[in-house]
Amino acid sequence: MKLVIPAVRLMCLAWLWPVTLLKGTNTPNHRRNKDVYLGENTRHKHGGRIDFKMKKSDSTKSLLIKSEQLLRIEDHDFAMRPGFGGSAIPVGIDVQVESIDSISEVNMDFTMTLYLRHYWQDDRLAFPSSSNKSRTFDARLVKKIWVPDVFFVHSKRSFIHDTTMENIMLRVYPDGNILYSVRITVTALCSMDFSRFPLDTQNCSLELESYAYNENDLMLYWKNGNDSLRTDEIALSQFFVEEFHPSYGLAFYSSTGWYNRLYINFILRRHIFFFMLQTYFPTMLMVMLSWVSFWIDRRAVPARVSLGITTVLTMSTIITGVSASMPQVSYVKAVDIYLWASFLFVFLSVIEYAAVNYFTTVEEMKKLKNAKLPVSYDATQAMAYDGCFHDVIDVSPFPDLPATPSTTLTIPPTASSAEAPPTEGTRLWKKRSVPSNISFIMSNSYMIDSYSRILFPAAYLLFNIIYWCIYS
Repeated sequence: MKLVIPAVRLMCLAWLWPVTLLKGTNTPNHRRNKDVYLGENTRHKHGGRIDFKMKKSDSTKSLLIKSEQLLRIEDHDFAMRPGFGGSAIPVGIDVQVESIDSISEVNMDFTMTLYLRHYWQDDRLAFPSSSNKSRTFDARLVKKIWVPDVFFVHSKRSFIHDTTMENIMLRVYPDGNILYSVRITVTALCSMDFSRFPLDTQNCSLELESYAYNENDLMLYWKNGNDSLRTDEIALSQFFVEEFHPSYGLAFYSSTGWYNRLYINFILRRHIFFFMLQTYFPTMLMVMLSWVSFWIDRRAVPARVSLGITTVLTMSTIITGVSASMPQVSYVKAVDIYLWASFLFVFLSVIEYAAVNYFTTVEEMKKLKNAKLPVSYDATQAMAYDGCFHDVIDVSPFPDLPATPSTTLTIPPTASSAEAPPTEGTRLWKKRSVPSNISFIMSNSYMIDSYSRILFPAAYLLFNIIYWCIYS
């Protein structure tokens, strides 16, 4: 009996063991492992595509994959241009100028923001569509297809705007026609002529050209002729935009051949009012201020000298300020002619007083030499007449001297003393030679100021009339 009971127990355990194993296979962990196994088999079976029931995929990624499959991007080599080996592919261009940001005379360049649009046909991107609607993409798909390699000739800097995304648009039509638009800011060279500055008009152009493809591979043309160039309302601080017009040409390079080139031409006319306020009006006032010295007494040396030096220094400051804002060109500009001519008038007004002062001194010294002076008279006081000394001087008349042969003043007879004086109410007209006129003016130095009051304004007025007739 003792052996029978253990034997029965072993038989019961042997019968229950398979049942326990079958229940263990239906646990959640086993089902999870089975699902993973089935998922891996499904992935291999369908060529790498994951069943959406097994794993939820990124919808954006799936749409991108569908677009690439629709355009058959993986089936073609987009490193080659469309129709490679055949005739040149035509690429139409149209431009909308958004703004002219700046124009620099010092650097001789301009900065422009524009929308550049390309039009061409690539049969490799044609796709079937029942509604004949186009599809629009951004910069992510542009990097996977062929686009024209248009660049800006003579550009110094350029960039594509990237806020908040790259400002690039690609629109594909079912028949393979493509519109590629990009928003660009470019700084390009403009060869300016400043010979008439600031009364000048500048002709600038922005030039577009294919970098790699010559005219045998790519033909650039304006999409809509003269209507291919459109502009927004452009307002500049110093210029008025007179005209925008497109043009076409060819460019030759000795190593690579002929290339199609498109031109965006525009004419800029400078506003003169800013320079009238900053340059011309101050210059005119300084010249007129220098004429004030002609009405100041010739013996007032400090007043006339300080006024002349002040006007000369002010003109030098104006010339330096204008030159600092201009490029260092090797020819004379219109503003230079006006400034230096005005500076010459100011300088001559200083020279005029130097001549007046000198002739006055000579005249006074002659009078002192021809007169008999008392023994107690200080000869240095004679210099006070030309304003060089400012001591208190007794200007009372000299005491009468006895008429003795040694003190009698003998005046040599001259041609003028031999003539009879004209009667009252008559005027004597006599033609004098140039040396006699100069001698007469030197002996009457006060007349130099009298003539200068008329000659200087008349000459400056004549200069202004000629200047503005030529350059305006």
